[in-house]
Amino acid sequence: MKKAICFLLGLLLGLQVFGQNKKDLVYFTTGLKIGEVTENSAVIWTRLCSQLLPNPITHQRKKAPYRAPLKYNNNQPVDQLDGEVSGTFGEVKVKLISKNHQVELDWEFVSSLKDYTFKKVIKNLKPNTTYKVEILGRKYTRIRKKDKVAKPKKTSTKIVGQFTTAPSKNDIVPVFFTSSTCQYFWDYDDEKRGFKIYDAMKKLQPNFHCQTGDFVYYDKPGPMALNIAQARMKWHAINAWPASVDFYNHVPLYLQKDDHDLLSNDSYPGMQPFGEITYKDGLSIWYEQAPLVGKPYRTFRWGKDVQIWLLEGREFRSPNYLKDGKDKTIYGEEQKKWFAKSVKKSDATFKLFVSATPVVGPDRVSDKSDNHANIAFKKEGDWLRKFLKKHNMFVLNGDRHWQYVSKDTKTGLMEFSQGPSSDAHAQGWSPDDKKPEHKFLRVAGGFLGVKVYREKGKPIIEFIHYDVDGNEVNKEVIKK
Repeated sequence: MKKAICFLLGLLLGLQVFGQNKKDLVYFTTGLKIGEVTENSAVIWTRLCSQLLPNPITHQRKKAPYRAPLKYNNNQPVDQLDGEVSGTFGEVKVKLISKNHQVELDWEFVSSLKDYTFKKVIKNLKPNTTYKVEILGRKYTRIRKKDKVAKPKKTSTKIVGQFTTAPSKNDIVPVFFTSSTCQYFWDYDDEKRGFKIYDAMKKLQPNFHCQTGDFVYYDKPGPMALNIAQARMKWHAINAWPASVDFYNHVPLYLQKDDHDLLSNDSYPGMQPFGEITYKDGLSIWYEQAPLVGKPYRTFRWGKDVQIWLLEGREFRSPNYLKDGKDKTIYGEEQKKWFAKSVKKSDATFKLFVSATPVVGPDRVSDKSDNHANIAFKKEGDWLRKFLKKHNMFVLNGDRHWQYVSKDTKTGLMEFSQGPSSDAHAQGWSPDDKKPEHKFLRVAGGFLGVKVYREKGKPIIEFIHYDVDGNEVNKEVIKK
């Protein structure tokens, strides 16, 4: 009976298990991610696990916001923590299959060095083509003394997914994508599925998804991530929610990091360690867990009408406490030059700036000093807002725990804040404090949808705010 239940749960999670010997089994409990999709490439990420289900949640939570666990022992062994999923040594094999094309990689080992994760760039894909993703996992036998060769077990596990590559840059096709931010594990709003927004977004069938940071929170309880094992555990737990697994198995992801994914609040290069985690440790864990290869700032084209830019706001910034001036920067000179050059070169109908932090705001005055919407980086912020408006761009931002549409009073630049991933995580602004910049304000959880299409040949873009259940709460329609 127990084996039958585990098998059924595996199928529900998109897993297929072959073989009967439990000690030989491996699992993909933390799912797979399809990252950085272009018209001819994608990054495939997964992790080999030793348990079918994450550790059960045993702690009660305090009231919102930030529903941290009560009576939590931060010194528990990591393998006993709520939500943890242990990894295992073994091999992974990937296949991508379309109607007329197939890519198959060789088996590749995963080990504890990189937390049993697998990540590979797959190239030479076809534009605007749907690919089925098949990933197999297996363990190895002990090395035989006779010939010193390790022989693979026959037992294997399979996880499946699907995605569609981007259309070519001159193709006129409708595009719809979603964007979200700020998901603290303990602020989950569905005890079985995790975060409701993922099921709501999947129903909308987006072409891709932008997650703008604070994917995990090292510096919030449950546990406080004071060492590398605890930091990795945060990724295991958030990735293993069934709603997240189902969503990312089928929706390509562009992931950005923010401060809580790297070290601690308002982090910057040169900060003191958080517990035993150094800034370099935080960077290493990020690149291990993220479906990203190459430079952290990049741009992606989706047909004739859509191009997005994702800039990096933590690796190149000046310390937040420095006096503002022409040399104080969040992006660094190399990134800014690349950004300006690529924007000027673009002929996309709609240019979208996806930012881990706000650019327009308004932001809190008293306790924030790490983004372009407050005075700490005002000089660079003034340049950025003017540049974005000059090139008719729109801003999609994360980090703020409330939804809004703002229009800069000086430049007219419009910014769309996604809001947090659950209502329990919403806080930081009064719903009654509507400023002149605000066209829309809602202090609650949800996500943002962006829809681009044409009517009678004329391009139209819609920015749609949704609540956590997928109900539309605001829409801005802009015609070119």
